[in-house]
Amino acid sequence: MAGWFRALGKTRRQLGGLLAKVFGGKLDEDTLEDLETRLIQADIPVRIVQLILDDLEEGRHNSPEKARAAVRHHLLSLLGESPDMQTAGASPYTILIVGINGSGKTTTCAKLAAAFKREGKKPMLCAGDTFRAAGSSQLGLWADKVGVPVVIGATGADAAAVAYDGMASAVARKADVLIVDTAGRMHTKAPLLEELKKVKRALGKVREGAPDETWIVLDASLGQNAVNQARVFHEQTPLTGCVIAKLDGSAKGGFLFAVRNELGIPIRYVGLGEQMDDLAPFDPDAYVDALLGREEDLKPATQT
Repeated sequence: MAGWFRALGKTRRQLGGLLAKVFGGKLDEDTLEDLETRLIQADIPVRIVQLILDDLEEGRHNSPEKARAAVRHHLLSLLGESPDMQTAGASPYTILIVGINGSGKTTTCAKLAAAFKREGKKPMLCAGDTFRAAGSSQLGLWADKVGVPVVIGATGADAAAVAYDGMASAVARKADVLIVDTAGRMHTKAPLLEELKKVKRALGKVREGAPDETWIVLDASLGQNAVNQARVFHEQTPLTGCVIAKLDGSAKGGFLFAVRNELGIPIRYVGLGEQMDDLAPFDPDAYVDALLGREEDLKPATQT
């Protein structure tokens, strides 16, 4: 599996080694201004950037280690704790996946199924993307590769009916988890967002309370623009979590703080690479440490 440190390499390089200089005691005005610019370019929200700068400017930290620890503490506190998924009593535990075209949604569905399978669960996929001709067939190919059952709807079929069939099949097969893909839709298209509500109602007709989760897949390369997309989805069909795709290809990895602080939804999984096992449960400690850089990388900066 690809690691957090490598996945956040582009974002870390966006900071240009400035954190090492700051943690090493170089707190001149030019360095702090440059740091502010780079943090914002990494899509860390301005409010959070200001908290970091205020703390550093107060000069309370008389060593690189203490400065780093203070910034690390700030960032971790902003990410907060993500609530556990309450899977007990829900069979199958149902996750509805939403997002815009190109976000990596269908591939993410397959990677989620593979992740649940590695945990010893019996996952199942439902290809509810009946809008694109290739949508359902693509998920079918992924299902074969992962080795999990899938219900596929014909192109142009009613998405809610496909979701109903998928849930009925998952109940009959006694699947532990059902992952329902949906058509990629722009967050500004009201009729398509209304269709999502129909899909949710169809799932609930088969198993009361379904879906248990509604997760949005966000493309990390879009940064704050992805947060804006998620905000509109959240208003139309409340989200219970998100999956960050393509983090390894983005220099805007700081936008995860905006997801947690502006939307208040937990980050469930993060794509660290292109392989099937490169979808990892979100680990705030690993994320922040990879964003800041290894502590040992900062020590040479103390030699002035």
